[in-house]
Amino acid sequence: MLLFEGLESYGLLVLRVFLGIIFIYHGIPKLKMPEAMAKGMGKSTGFVVLLGLAELLAGLALALGFYAEIGALITGLIMLGALYYKIFAWKVSFFAMDKMGWEFDLMLLGASVAVLLLGAGNISLSSLLGFG
Repeated sequence: MLLFEGLESYGLLVLRVFLGIIFIYHGIPKLKMPEAMAKGMGKSTGFVVLLGLAELLAGLALALGFYAEIGALITGLIMLGALYYKIFAWKVSFFAMDKMGWEFDLMLLGASVAVLLLGAGNISLSSLLGFG
C-alpha cells in the first residue's frame, strides 16, 4: 500500500524532470568547450560533441516527457558506457573521498531504466499531445 495513493504520476514526473536536468547540466559543457572536455576524457572532440548533444536532447526529452522512453534509453546507454570506463578502464572504486566514484552513475542508470520501463506518465508532453 502506498502512503500517498494515486500520486504515482507525480512521482514519475519528479523522477523524469530531475533526471533530465542532470543530463542537460552535463551535456551543455561538452557542447560549450568540447576540446577541453575531450582532453580530460581522452576522446576526440567530435565524440564529445555527439555525447553532449545526446545528453542535452535526451535530458530535454526526459524533462518534458516527450519521447521520454527514447531519452531514457539513450541516457541508460550513456551510463553503461560511463560505468564501463570508470570500473574497467579507469579502475575507479564504487565510492571515493577524493573523486567521484561510480555510485552516482549507477543511480542514473537505475533511474533511466525506471523511466524506460514506466514510460513518461500521465503528466507529460506526450500524454498532453495524445501520444501516451
